[in-house]
Amino acid sequence: MREQPEQQAPPVQRLRIRYAKRGRLRFTSHRDFSRAFERAVFRARVPMAYSSGFNPHPRISYAGAAPTGSASEAEYVEIALAEVVDPAAVQALLSESLPDGLDVLAVAEATSTSLADLLQASRWLIDVPAEPARVEAAVAAFLAADEVLVERMTKKGMRTFDSRAAVRQMSAGPGERGARIDVLLVHGTPSVRPDDVLTALRQVAADDLDVDGVLLTRASQGPLLEDGTIGDPFA
Repeated sequence: MREQPEQQAPPVQRLRIRYAKRGRLRFTSHRDFSRAFERAVFRARVPMAYSSGFNPHPRISYAGAAPTGSASEAEYVEIALAEVVDPAAVQALLSESLPDGLDVLAVAEATSTSLADLLQASRWLIDVPAEPARVEAAVAAFLAADEVLVERMTKKGMRTFDSRAAVRQMSAGPGERGARIDVLLVHGTPSVRPDDVLTALRQVAADDLDVDGVLLTRASQGPLLEDGTIGDPFA
């Protein structure tokens, strides 16, 4: 009979980490980041808890990753530890081990609520190289519509879904690149992404709206509060 694998001890502490994707590092995929993060916790000698089985791996949970190519100030990951450590010490160690552009912003002990359940909505800043008046008109037309259907290729093939239903708030005004769109998106299935919003804006725009060369930045991510704002997942 095949020898049974060693059973690992349960974690004694869980930490949640907020990090940013900046500059050229916004082009890293989720797989690229997960590899870089696992190397970082190994170099930093963080006392990780491991899964049981024939191929133990560090207990790391990812949730709500931003699309490849977008910057973010609010990415989250949770780690399980075999020893109780100071969150501030872990933040310092990981900051030294991760490349510039993947920046650890905060580390805190995890609450009982799962991380995935806390990440209910995101606020995005979309910088568009276009005249603000044209973008404001497209935003007004979008908000006035009952639904705006868009198509996107997913793992299950081409999907059509309503982009309007996911938008709780959206406004536009002048920005450094021309115009800036501020939009709050509620997470769902399938998840409406900021590039889907841009596709929808092109559909409803009275004139051709050029959205090439945009910069997408997630400003915050967390629970959706009763007043329509986004709360802190660390609270």
